[in-house]
Amino acid sequence: MTEVPAADRPAPDHPGPGRPPQDPGTGRLPQSTGQPQSTGHPRRWWALFSLVPAVLAIGLDSTVLSVALPTLGVRLHASTDQLLWFMISYTLAFAALMIPGGLVGDRFGRRRTLLGALAVFGAGSVLCATAGSAGAFIAARIVLGVGGAVIMPVCLGALPALFPEEERPKAIATIMATSMLGYPVGPILGGWLLTHVWWGWVFLMNVPMVLAGILAIALFLPESQAKDRRRFDLPGLATSSVGLTLFTYGVTEIGQNGWTDPRSQTFVITGVLVLAAFVVLQRRSGDPLIDLAWFAVRGFSWGAAMSTVVSFVMFGLLFGMPLYFQAVTGQDPQGTGIRLLPVIAGMLVGAPLADRLARSLGPHRGMGLGLLVLAASLGAGSTTTAQSAGWATTFWITGCGLGIGLALPTAMDAALGPLPEESAGVGSALVQALRMVGGSLGAAVLGSVLDAGYRAHLQLTGATATRVTAAQLTAARENVTAGMALARREGSADLAAAVRTAFVHGLDSMLLTSAALAVVCAGLAAAFVPRRAHPAPPR
Repeated sequence: MTEVPAADRPAPDHPGPGRPPQDPGTGRLPQSTGQPQSTGHPRRWWALFSLVPAVLAIGLDSTVLSVALPTLGVRLHASTDQLLWFMISYTLAFAALMIPGGLVGDRFGRRRTLLGALAVFGAGSVLCATAGSAGAFIAARIVLGVGGAVIMPVCLGALPALFPEEERPKAIATIMATSMLGYPVGPILGGWLLTHVWWGWVFLMNVPMVLAGILAIALFLPESQAKDRRRFDLPGLATSSVGLTLFTYGVTEIGQNGWTDPRSQTFVITGVLVLAAFVVLQRRSGDPLIDLAWFAVRGFSWGAAMSTVVSFVMFGLLFGMPLYFQAVTGQDPQGTGIRLLPVIAGMLVGAPLADRLARSLGPHRGMGLGLLVLAASLGAGSTTTAQSAGWATTFWITGCGLGIGLALPTAMDAALGPLPEESAGVGSALVQALRMVGGSLGAAVLGSVLDAGYRAHLQLTGATATRVTAAQLTAARENVTAGMALARREGSADLAAAVRTAFVHGLDSMLLTSAALAVVCAGLAAAFVPRRAHPAPPR
């Protein structure tokens, strides 16, 4: 039998027709030229820390508004609908422009784009602080959302050009932990500012961080951009932006009005249809905005899926726990922020360990272990009662932060690692968009589980039942905030105790549901996430 010459033999890892070429060990897409993967950029750590002020400003602004809403309602004479738009205008601008923002960074340079986005974010902060009407404030929040939508994906998109394979998880963990730090710190700092100084400082506090970020990025962040300037896929940009906006708005409305609200359902369904049209357009485009071949790569698809699940669980937790601290333990927003700090402490411990676990156990086991720690902590939280000690709550929410810190950076690195450098901004924007959708769904779905458990267990007996009318009971069943307001108005300790007990039952159901989801995903991560953190050496 004649032997086929070696040069004519097919490569053993040839993907076959219709599939992108991948590394056999990691399932990686071909990388473009850039910094050598063995060394990275010589100033990479200075460059990373130059991104910290920008990311922290985004995190703070995500939560500080919730503390300021009552004051803004009075000062700007805002209606209930306008107060809602104070919240969602930022989110919708963020959803609409995240993927275009990543594309702009890839095409025109990530350093240049970040400097412009920070300037826009700083201008939006000043406009919020000086707004004289509700309409002006909503417009200023949209400006803030435009800046934020560009900052986050471009920051993540810059990392593959800066860091070698082995250091990138640490860099991603730093960005993730910095972003999460804003969630509890926002209410703490915002509450202090509202108590002691002019309310506008709640937004002007972003300006020093923006200026520090601009200076640091100008000094330390090297420029990086795609070597091949792709054209703007206008149909893809339009359908992705409109679809994400409609879907996000619909889910937000569901959180306010419930799953049976026809208007909310219409927005969600329309958003899904537009996103489906986006996928069809990308399949037919010769130069698509999103290369759908990315999803054929296990690292990207499973990393994106697991990071979305972690965000789903995390935002459900961040929805339920502030209500627990305020309704059950009687904390104000500032005290609630302080009691959420253990989540960040757990993340700060877990994030540095995530890289070591991924390298020693493999990303699949490291990610699975993080999800199991998260599941165990949520399971411990599901035993909470209205009389649970504060130290017990601190213990299990710290465990949740530890699990998130172990799982999320590894999942993000698995998703971003296979991307070619010239598409790092768009790819990171896509992953961030999926995480945002997962977080919105987590708050809506897990919030519904909490509300259903609350309503099912809100039972009044004895003297309390005879004093509370049917209309009052219906109002109390709306949510725990309405129930506690009614109890205070009636001066009824029995009603307050019943509301707290019912809410904790709902919270426990939500935490148990989240724990079960984390266990399932731990098994999926162990089975399907690529088993090697680094590409095989070239043959």
